[in-house]
Amino acid sequence: MTGLDNFITGAPRNLRHLQGNSLFEFRELDVCQAFEFDRPVDAVLHLASLASPKDYLAHPIETLDSGSTGTRNMLEVARTHRARFLLTSTSECYGDPTVHPQVETYWGNVNPIGLRSCYDESKRYAEALTMAYHRVHGLRTNIARIFNTYGPRMQLDDGRVVPAFIDQALRGEPLTVFGDGTQTRSFCYVSDMVDGLCRLMLSDERLPVNLGNPREMTILEFAESIQEIAESQTESQYKALPEDDPRQRQPDIRKAKRVLGWEPKVALEEGLRETIAYFQNLNAVKSARG
Repeated sequence: MTGLDNFITGAPRNLRHLQGNSLFEFRELDVCQAFEFDRPVDAVLHLASLASPKDYLAHPIETLDSGSTGTRNMLEVARTHRARFLLTSTSECYGDPTVHPQVETYWGNVNPIGLRSCYDESKRYAEALTMAYHRVHGLRTNIARIFNTYGPRMQLDDGRVVPAFIDQALRGEPLTVFGDGTQTRSFCYVSDMVDGLCRLMLSDERLPVNLGNPREMTILEFAESIQEIAESQTESQYKALPEDDPRQRQPDIRKAKRVLGWEPKVALEEGLRETIAYFQNLNAVKSARG
């Protein structure tokens, strides 16, 4: 197995557990630059993207490039080696939805020129490009529309709600809630997501499949869960809702259940305990190093 990353948002420490593993190699490179593999390739999993609003708003062109040029380059690798190709797309393809919960046949309600469009439209284009390669070249492709996913090895400062709330709770700071907190999200633990991606990659389903946890909750309810598990007594502080921020987000996973035999198994409380423990340990290591 070969991993590729340019570390624009990632960190080398996330690969430490793989050091010394003879079955894994890592190459530091940008998938937007053309490259070739000099060995057989069985499957290409294209996960490259800046998924955090903080990151893609700071790097809109790089975000568009990873969805367009990056996707094209990875599709070419798969085509050259006649390999499987999996695209990790996003629930943001649905935009601020008028259909709830979101089902794969819904075309979305996306602002194509808004601040978030660099991410939304790059993923929508990546889906179109993936389907074009399937139809023109007969490539074995799969498209996963990933809903909010969390777990260890996220960046505390990446701007997404899970690490942001955890970071603030561990610091004893007020949790920042955008809008009035009644907007909803659905959170899937990373091990469940990995299971879903593996099942999808081995399937014959070529059209998009939602992967996420259908348990819907408001941001205020989620904040309360973080505070309880982190044993934080801080209150919440409110800020204006960002432009085009979706009011509702909940996956309809009936297709994943039917086609993949998949559904999430890790309860939110269990996943949050694991994630919070990871960041507590990380902070302890940083403090010990001074």
